[in-house]
Amino acid sequence: MANELDELTGPVNGAGRDINVIEKQIPVKVGFGSLLFEIMLWVCGILPGLIFLFMKIGAKNYFQKLQQKLQADASQIDNYLEQRVVILQNVVGIVNKAIDLDKDVMKSVAAYRGGVNLSDSARNELSQSLDQSFGRIFPQVEAYPELKAHASLADAMQQNSYLQKEITAARALYNDTVTQWNTSVFEWPTKQIVAARAGYTTRIPFTASAEIKAQARQKFF
Repeated sequence: MANELDELTGPVNGAGRDINVIEKQIPVKVGFGSLLFEIMLWVCGILPGLIFLFMKIGAKNYFQKLQQKLQADASQIDNYLEQRVVILQNVVGIVNKAIDLDKDVMKSVAAYRGGVNLSDSARNELSQSLDQSFGRIFPQVEAYPELKAHASLADAMQQNSYLQKEITAARALYNDTVTQWNTSVFEWPTKQIVAARAGYTTRIPFTASAEIKAQARQKFF
């Protein structure tokens, strides 16, 4: 039998393909068949029904622990993002004394000083905003050799580079946990039945903004 996917004979898309994460939470549902399955277990005897009941309790505990892990993974990202906010504020304080910064950058920094509220919906937005702010500052710094030689600024830039790598690693860890969650909620019968009864949905992993994707395609050297 021939391979269903043959990498030698195609078809091949020579132009390549870009992909995007779909911003949609899919609700977990079960039909009448699942209810009938549970009823039949009890009809077959008390023991099968009790065994499945304890399996559902175990599945519920599993989801509760997994949600705590998701919170911990997200909190780690928040810690790194807050450190980047502090670094951005320090960089702006140094650079603004030498050159006139973009008004949008100053507005962003002013908003950060007002406090950062890192909810699930705002986490991606904050990260993208920080990327944009740093992206506006560093090209201006490159044009001023005396700024590049500033020890505190050089240290801040190095810390920003380090934190960005840590954020990438933390995102990968979070996305792994999201994948574990999204897979588990559709594991029939036990976990899917429990997830459906609890009203769970799939979760959305972190995504890169269109601006970051466009920058990744640019020539750097």
